[in-house]
Amino acid sequence: MKKVNITFNDNQISVEKGTTILEAAKQIGVHIPTLCHLNLENFGIVNQVASCRVCVVEVEGRPSLVPSCAETVYEGMVIHSDSLRAMTGRRMAVELLLSNHPKDCLSCPKNLDCDLQALAQELGIREIHWEGERVNFEKDVSSFSIVKDPNKCVMCRRCETMCNTVQTCNVLSAVNRGFEAFVGPAFNMDMVDSACTFCGQCVAVCPTAALTEVDNTSQVWKALANPKKHVVVQLAPAVRVAIGEMFGMDTGTIATGKIATALRRMGFDGIFDTDFGADLTIMEEASELIHRVQHGGTLPILTSCCPAWVKFFEHQFPDMLDIPSTCKSPQIMFGTIAKTYYAEKKGLNPHDIVVVSIMPCLAKKAEAKRPELTKDDESNVDIVITTREFGHMMQSAGVDFANLKDGEFDKLMGESTGASVIFGTTGGVIEAAARTAYEWLTGEELENVDFKQLRGLEGIREASIKVGEMDLKIGIAHGLGNARKLLEDIQSGKSTYHAIEIMACPGGCIGGGGQPYHHGNMEIIRKRQDAIYREDVGKPRRKSHENTEVIALYEEFLGLPYGDKAHDLLHTHYVKREKI
Repeated sequence: MKKVNITFNDNQISVEKGTTILEAAKQIGVHIPTLCHLNLENFGIVNQVASCRVCVVEVEGRPSLVPSCAETVYEGMVIHSDSLRAMTGRRMAVELLLSNHPKDCLSCPKNLDCDLQALAQELGIREIHWEGERVNFEKDVSSFSIVKDPNKCVMCRRCETMCNTVQTCNVLSAVNRGFEAFVGPAFNMDMVDSACTFCGQCVAVCPTAALTEVDNTSQVWKALANPKKHVVVQLAPAVRVAIGEMFGMDTGTIATGKIATALRRMGFDGIFDTDFGADLTIMEEASELIHRVQHGGTLPILTSCCPAWVKFFEHQFPDMLDIPSTCKSPQIMFGTIAKTYYAEKKGLNPHDIVVVSIMPCLAKKAEAKRPELTKDDESNVDIVITTREFGHMMQSAGVDFANLKDGEFDKLMGESTGASVIFGTTGGVIEAAARTAYEWLTGEELENVDFKQLRGLEGIREASIKVGEMDLKIGIAHGLGNARKLLEDIQSGKSTYHAIEIMACPGGCIGGGGQPYHHGNMEIIRKRQDAIYREDVGKPRRKSHENTEVIALYEEFLGLPYGDKAHDLLHTHYVKREKI
């Protein structure tokens, strides 16, 4: 690659031609503040709209300041990022944004997590010189997952890049023009009426509180304070490897035992692991895969654990609704069993049980309210909170999380295997299914359960597993844009598989929209993934069909896997939705 020589803050350096000024600054350790810029390295995508003008620098010979995120270097370029003119330009850009921004920072959901707030602090802005008219839009609280507040939109377009380019949902775009412009669905329709999958990746990259999750923490506190309610909680696998980040712990710290202790101290009546529901899911999903293979059923089978992915294919591929597994997700399976089997065992009225889920995902909030996943018009999961919401609850309760002793989950529905833990990362669900399907199809013990060919962070992967005389061909995708490519290849006949796993979020659930903000840093995702596999290896049992509490559930209550009662309680159907 050709090099060019530039002068940067009086330093002579050589950088590759085509490098942006911002990239050049990073190479020599010069900090330039940004707002709209976002580098999604794993997808090879950069949000480079240069709309905020926070990263402006002075280039000799140019009449105006230039955005360093979008301006590329050239031979002999002389750049000043620390000149008075550049610094004044940045401050002016931030002040103008603040002049039309609500001043409710103390009660804002993004307080102390807001990029705009951090910029104002970094640039020492203590007063706004341009006070004037403000926009006053109505909040969109139509969905169970996402709150959209146009008044806090700074038109950075990060959410638009994530939704349209990475996830290919094409829900978000500019609404209105000029002073009244903000990003939202076409014609500013309610989020609930759009093709939004509620994956929450827009929330994960929004620098302000223009997009946030629906906060359900007050509902949890209210349930815990009600002596007439028996409140049980389930913990998703990805939460345990991320929650520690909110308490100053190293990325990738496994905090399973500390979470169990914290939940017990917070007053929950039953403390369980969604991993139990994941093992149960594999019993049903592996059975369904084998049934399709042996009886000429529709192939490939698509895993259906990710609710954002489910809503995506209902909108985008409504002609393929016979392909996904009919299994409910682990969250919903757990809730179903809690209000039937658990209620029966404990002598409780199901109406008095409140099931709370701690999930890495915003779409799980909407999933819990889907009519297809309720029983007798009652939700199987009553309240869903994200990893972030759970962290905030512990902070408000004064829980010294980092110094808690390790506790245990309750019995009856608390046991889990290594196979269930790996549900938290891309490739994990199909690997868990393969461990069980192998032994059930061959009748032989699987000695090496690590199907490493299914692992990784490439957007689209494929692998073949030898199962007896059959080569089980598997496709894997994470990120909905990659899912679209995979399904289009299947539609065109370009690719054929027996089974496919798809997760909506980068890295799977470990990169979920409800996890502690990772700001597109894939190193954080990698460390969380490594932790997931470490917990898998540390489990005494690593195959779902070896979970003794799941075995007891079938013997005492469900009957055979994929049998009539299991099908009635643990399976669902899908809805053909409008392709907006």
